[in-house]
Amino acid sequence: MKLIVGLGNPENKYNFTRHNTGFLVLDYYFKTKTMSWNDTPKLGALWSKEENAIFIKPQDYYNDSGIAVANFARYYKVPISDILVICDNFDLEFGKIRLRHEGLAGGNNGLKSIDKALKTNEYPRLRIGTGNDALRKKMGDVDFVLSKFTPEEKQQLPLILNAAANRIDEFLD
Repeated sequence: MKLIVGLGNPENKYNFTRHNTGFLVLDYYFKTKTMSWNDTPKLGALWSKEENAIFIKPQDYYNDSGIAVANFARYYKVPISDILVICDNFDLEFGKIRLRHEGLAGGNNGLKSIDKALKTNEYPRLRIGTGNDALRKKMGDVDFVLSKFTPEEKQQLPLILNAAANRIDEFLD
């Protein structure tokens, strides 16, 4: 069994913000696979169980995502190496995708929360670049990650989300 985690914030006001990139990736993936989320949250997350995988969107805020991840990993006895966390990364160029099988949180508070809850950083993570240095300098980091994508960035999202969905398929194979 594999656990696929998309990071984001649960309220609608955060839809299409940089910090909700993990949620966007999973929602796109679900549309392309005609999958759906269960109506009732479980263990602190929206979830769906498919053949060999569980998909979750933690419903605690981004910085507390580790609670739901650890709950699902324990409940379903998912090995650490079979957990894939999808998150934004403002230090990566917009649209760049990077898969690592372990690593440091690098300032990402969602990953820090997961590291703490799992007591390790040796789980795979798929980072989606949301970088826009000019905008980030104007806003500061907190406002930047909670900002909506620009119209130009929104036009590129389908290609980025498709590439990320392909990486999920590779991870599941």
